[in-house]
Amino acid sequence: MQLYRRMLALPGVRTLMVLTFFARIPATAAGMILTLHIAVEMGRGYGAAGTVGAVCTIGIALGAPVMGRVVDRFGLRPMLAVTTVGEATFWVVAPHLSYTSLLVCGFVGGMLVLPAMSIGRQAIAALVPDDLRRTAYSTDSVSTELSFMVGPAAAVFVSTQFTTETAMLAMACGIVLVGGALFAVNPAVRSESEKAAHTGERVPRRTWLTPRLVGVLVVGAGAVFILAGTEVAIVAQLRASDELGWTGLVVAVWAAGSAIGGFVYGAVKRSFRQVTLMAWLGALTIPIGLAGGAWWALMIVLVPAAFLCAPTVAATGEEVARLAPAAVRGEATGLQSSAFTLGAAAGAPLVGFVVDHSSPGWGFALAGVGGVVVAGVAALLAVRQRVVATV
Repeated sequence: MQLYRRMLALPGVRTLMVLTFFARIPATAAGMILTLHIAVEMGRGYGAAGTVGAVCTIGIALGAPVMGRVVDRFGLRPMLAVTTVGEATFWVVAPHLSYTSLLVCGFVGGMLVLPAMSIGRQAIAALVPDDLRRTAYSTDSVSTELSFMVGPAAAVFVSTQFTTETAMLAMACGIVLVGGALFAVNPAVRSESEKAAHTGERVPRRTWLTPRLVGVLVVGAGAVFILAGTEVAIVAQLRASDELGWTGLVVAVWAAGSAIGGFVYGAVKRSFRQVTLMAWLGALTIPIGLAGGAWWALMIVLVPAAFLCAPTVAATGEEVARLAPAAVRGEATGLQSSAFTLGAAAGAPLVGFVVDHSSPGWGFALAGVGGVVVAGVAALLAVRQRVVATV
């Protein structure tokens, strides 16, 4: 606990952690609101909702590095002004759009999403010294898990108890509130020493986007691939055993296990290699489907892999902060967000396809094998980096 006390005692860190927790809630609720609006309110079905979600995902993946570069060149506040107004406008007009218009505006709205997760990771790198960053990024991962517990549940409650239009207007208000709060606090994205050392010259991408950093981003995408795939497989297995009503509890325990793992990881004094964490996360995910149909058995076997979810994500943030120069930290964290987004976009449909054509157990197996393969690719990229460095 001493590491956590030291980290939280740093100027600005407590405010940052609280602010980013609330700032992430709208982002975690967005997908659920769009799904309910298109599939239920508009009556277009879940396939149509998934198509809009995919278009939004592409927009988010493309927009995150761009917004990061805006932060690098002009500072945090100009980016916040653009994304707050842009995303809030999308949610205000979305209830009145046709399905075709939603496809177009979803892409634009995705590019203008307020990047709360990237902002938090940038600010941690600026506010927290190297020896406490693992603890800070672990806290950030735990906070993200808690946001995911709140956001989708709130989205379902407002959409079902009122209307999806009400939920979308609430999203717009939430974006304005969190964007305004971030604008007012204006958390530092560079330390004082980094500001003093900054010359204003652009750092060529080829000098920092090395095979090693690409490997880190690949592992980040792989971790979220496993999480998205596991979520689909959980629902499929519980549905197959006619125990779908237990989904909320099983997912809650899964998320709680991840949060506990992140907390423990932040308290240890030695960092573990990101590739090692990724390999174990994948390996422990593969046999989950062998638990059978009982909800309580599935919940138990999920726990070992859950412990490694938040640590793997935290290690990704720690490595990006270490490898990317401060002058391009915004773009680097934007690429990290893009990697997470693409991992989720690939994991859910691929595992869903396997489940549809075989069984939920094979869905868990695919998610785990994918993680192990990704860890191997990242290890090869790290070896290549060392070979290039010695030539």
